[in-house]
Amino acid sequence: MATGVLRSFGVGASVARGALAWIRRDPHASALERTNFHGRTVTLAGGPALALGASAGAALGARDVRTSAAAITAGVVSGAVGLYDDVAGNRPEQKALKGFAGHLGALREGQVTSGLVKIAGVGAAGLVASALIGSRRTGFLGRTTDVLLGAGVIAGMANVVNLLDLRPGRAIKAGVAIGAPLALGRGGGVAAGTLGASAALLPDDLGEEIMLGDAGANSLGALLGVALVTRTGTAGRFLALAGLAALTAASEKVSFTKVINDTPWLRHVDELGRRPPSA
Repeated sequence: MATGVLRSFGVGASVARGALAWIRRDPHASALERTNFHGRTVTLAGGPALALGASAGAALGARDVRTSAAAITAGVVSGAVGLYDDVAGNRPEQKALKGFAGHLGALREGQVTSGLVKIAGVGAAGLVASALIGSRRTGFLGRTTDVLLGAGVIAGMANVVNLLDLRPGRAIKAGVAIGAPLALGRGGGVAAGTLGASAALLPDDLGEEIMLGDAGANSLGALLGVALVTRTGTAGRFLALAGLAALTAASEKVSFTKVINDTPWLRHVDELGRRPPSA
């Protein structure tokens, strides 16, 4: 079992590094360049690279074909709609629209935003992935409840990890904290493959050479959600969803960056390994 987990980790890391190099060599790679909060030019190539590597590693480490299909669905679809939002959402008419309220408000006016496409895509991917994972319960109501809870966990985790992707390395560090316990023991392959891709890209993220964007953060979160759903029943999924919902609601009122900066030990962990501002 340990060998399988290590293999998944290695595949995730190898595919992520290979995908990053391939994307950065593409003639159109300049379209992925952005200016980060320090004013440095970075590339969003890290997002699709992580999505591809994490999905491949997670699928290899899955316990059965259905879980493997769930990992591919959640990781690839969340990454794809996230990449669409990264590119289309950079347009001036889309930039001003923030959060669920902004996208829903635009929809009421007849405008389908890239952010709304992302939200719908991640939600649909979470529902399909959760249905593929299924439930240990046999009754229709019980199984349906578990699938809906699982879908909420997968989509909610994708959203929360994306909310943390405001500083170099922060989303990946959070992903490691969530995923490390899920990679232990039987059934840890999905989390291990996800962590492998994340670890392979962390130095470039901390060094402000790449950024995850919505593609990488949504895919990372969705796959961690899959790993969690595969290892929990009704109670576990309910508690996870409640926690994710609370964090999402809090994000509308409180700045996570301010909380981190105001908490010494969180600030230390957040800044650990990051490139100095003046470098």
